[in-house]
Amino acid sequence: MKQIRGIKNMAASNPQKHAILLMATCAGLWSIAGIFIKLIPWNPFVIAGFRSGIAAVVVVLFLRATGRRIKVTKPSILSGLCIMGTFFAFVTANKMTTAANAIVLQFTSPVFILILSAFFFHQHFCKADLLAVAFTLAGISLFFFDKLGAGKLLGNCIAILAGLFMAGMYVLTGRMDDDARMSGILFGHLFTAVIGIPIAFFVPTPVTSASVLSILALGVVQLGIPYILYGLAVRNCPPLACSLIGAIEPLLNPVWVFLFNGEKPGPFAVFGGMIVIAAVTGWCVWRDRYVSVNRAA
Repeated sequence: MKQIRGIKNMAASNPQKHAILLMATCAGLWSIAGIFIKLIPWNPFVIAGFRSGIAAVVVVLFLRATGRRIKVTKPSILSGLCIMGTFFAFVTANKMTTAANAIVLQFTSPVFILILSAFFFHQHFCKADLLAVAFTLAGISLFFFDKLGAGKLLGNCIAILAGLFMAGMYVLTGRMDDDARMSGILFGHLFTAVIGIPIAFFVPTPVTSASVLSILALGVVQLGIPYILYGLAVRNCPPLACSLIGAIEPLLNPVWVFLFNGEKPGPFAVFGGMIVIAAVTGWCVWRDRYVSVNRAA
């Protein structure tokens, strides 16, 4: 009990470290997406729709339990649209290319965060930020050296599009208050559900016990709970930091898919993924030391 109290006190005394812990947990839960998406024989938009419909219920329960208000504002609507775009692009990419490619290529989001923040908000970044992004891009480029069919090539491009949408989500939610941020997350789930679920009436959507259990796991554990954790984390964790800490997701996602589905990425993709994750990890270590030194000064 004393140890638990000590951990809570330490987290409370350092909001940023607490936020990093929340974001790391969030990314770990996000990483199980590939396992269940591969198990469900549905259209990608249908999977995304039902997954978000279930996640929306989880978010609503959280909002009611914590007394948060739903705020309909331009930023919350825009962030909801970015979240919706991320969901549709990511699930589609998982169906068209390997889970490893889909998740690591979505990890182009730090690059787009720098571009969007500099272009729209005139934010400046240091050399370490730019180096981390450069190495990330170098690693990502290796994914396209593997032998790719037309479907996988398109899937890789859609995964990068998911990275652009995710960057928009990070930038927008990082500039909102708690109510607006959580509202934007809820809107993202609702938009996705409203568009995705009706498609089930027009395409084959076989309902089996495996598909039902998988979609429930995706909605509650892989999407609903993690996005609540993300909404809490981003309050004290900058958008670029949240995105880079999310490297836990591309690290674990292909491992789970390989263990449960036997799907292996190509050799160039593996090497590229190692470069991406190493660059992000090094950036996070540097940033932690840089912040600590500045505080001490």
